[in-house]
Amino acid sequence: MPNIKSAIKRVKKNETLNAQNTKAKSAMRTAVKKADTAALNNDENAKELIKTAIQQVEKAASKGLIHKNAASRKKSQLMKKA
Repeated sequence: MPNIKSAIKRVKKNETLNAQNTKAKSAMRTAVKKADTAALNNDENAKELIKTAIQQVEKAASKGLIHKNAASRKKSQLMKKA
């Protein structure tokens, strides 16, 4: 644990931001998996789930959680399944 006050604040801030990033990335992955399974099973709400998954992917890319090319690839794969 750091002794300097600003370093202590930085550690706390990093933990908070890390938790937020982990939560957002996990939500994105969950949305993508739900959309994948819905598309494979030809569910009624597959298009809605794919739409929300694409939104989550775009949001993660805009925040820098995933690379923009990775986001583009994920969106393309989802659109193929739709």
